[in-house]
Amino acid sequence: MLYAIIAGVAALVIGLIAGFLARKYMAEAKISSAEEEAKRVLQEAEKVSEAKKREALLEAKDEIFAMRNDTERDIKNRRNELQRFERRLLQREEQMDNRSDNLEKREKSITSKENEVQAIRAEVQQTLAREKEQLEKVAGLSKDEAKQLLLSQVEEETKREAAQVIKKIESRLRDDAEKKAKHIIANAIQRCASDHVAETTVSVVPLPNDEMKGRIIGREGRNIRTFETLTGINLIIDDTPEAVILSSFDPVRREVARLTLERLITDGRIQPARIEEMFEKSKAEVDAEIKEVGEQAVFDVGLHGVNHELMRVLGRLKYRTSYGQNVLKHSIEVAHLAGLMAAELGTDIKLAKRAGLLHDIGKAIDHEVEGSHAIIGAELAKRLKEGEAVIHAIEAHHEEVDAKSIEAVLVQAADAISAARPGARRETLESYIKRLEKLETIADSFEGVDGSYALQAGREIRVMVKSDVIDDLGCVTLSREIARQIEDELEYPGQIKITVVREKRVVDYAK
Repeated sequence: MLYAIIAGVAALVIGLIAGFLARKYMAEAKISSAEEEAKRVLQEAEKVSEAKKREALLEAKDEIFAMRNDTERDIKNRRNELQRFERRLLQREEQMDNRSDNLEKREKSITSKENEVQAIRAEVQQTLAREKEQLEKVAGLSKDEAKQLLLSQVEEETKREAAQVIKKIESRLRDDAEKKAKHIIANAIQRCASDHVAETTVSVVPLPNDEMKGRIIGREGRNIRTFETLTGINLIIDDTPEAVILSSFDPVRREVARLTLERLITDGRIQPARIEEMFEKSKAEVDAEIKEVGEQAVFDVGLHGVNHELMRVLGRLKYRTSYGQNVLKHSIEVAHLAGLMAAELGTDIKLAKRAGLLHDIGKAIDHEVEGSHAIIGAELAKRLKEGEAVIHAIEAHHEEVDAKSIEAVLVQAADAISAARPGARRETLESYIKRLEKLETIADSFEGVDGSYALQAGREIRVMVKSDVIDDLGCVTLSREIARQIEDELEYPGQIKITVVREKRVVDYAK
């Protein structure tokens, strides 16, 4: 049994060894075949890689060759460009060298010329100095005297040329302006023809007899004292037969006093109580008439929207005169004239009429307020809420303020036309003679004037000049200077014409 087990175990061991050896042999056979296959695969792989390597080398060589050709081409092109740049630089260097040579030559030439110029200048200065000395000896004038003489000659020539230019410009502008202005003004005057009534600045009341003077004076003068106290005017009783005079700066007060006195004379009962009663009635009547006259003036001109207080002040102008011309009628005429000229020029007709009607409104209260009537009227119109354009035209109608609107200029022109009409205004003989004398005195004060004569009631001054002192162009300058001085020193209605006459007379005798 034991032998059987040992034999079994030995057989098993032998079987295992035989199996192991058999598997080992088989494995070694597989390994050797695998190694051979691997070697074959490796050899094929090496052959393929060698072929690809050769192909890559060939492609790389071709690419390197192409790159080398491109690089050589670029290098060649750049070398050519560098060569061109070098040639240009060489040319520029040659040009710069040539320029520097030319500049050196020019410098030398300029230096030599400067030296020559300095030498010539020195020679010229010496020559001028010698000539000046000779001229001073020949002319008998020093340098300063000769310079003053030359300046005076230049000044005279400049004045002459300026007078020529002024004459040409004035002639051209005057022709154009006069044609248009004459047409407009003539048309306005033709269409507006107003009556002019000259009034005095005092009121004369006729009496039925000289005995009435005593009744007016009253016992111990109580009647005349009451009358003057109530009316605020001066009652002048003198030797004038059958008349007494009422004097006052306020025309409205004078009118009230005139009506009061006429009623007292008619009634015949002159005593303080009756005087007071008649005064109140006359005052109420004048106030009502002032209101009615103001409203009628506004209606006649064709305006609306005028302040009631302004119309009352306007009505007071009925009793106000200027150089004998009734101011209310003058204002209405100015309004019509300004409106007509505004229509010709195509501007605001209503505004021109309104400004023309109110332009002298300040004269109604100028005895109560200090200042010119133009400024007083402008302030009154402003206080009564009148328009800015009208206020400006009022204050500018006597050129106390520069006119800035065409309506203001039209009011100035219309005012001058109305005041300058023949017969529109009158002045006392004394003031008239003084104005004519002043005109002639102003003209005679200028150098070269031989004589002057006031003509056409002082509306023209004719100036005779010495022909050997003032030439034709000097007459233009003289007329302007005389006009300017007249404007500065005289007050006058309308305008004054200055005519300068220059006459050359040559006298000889046949023997």
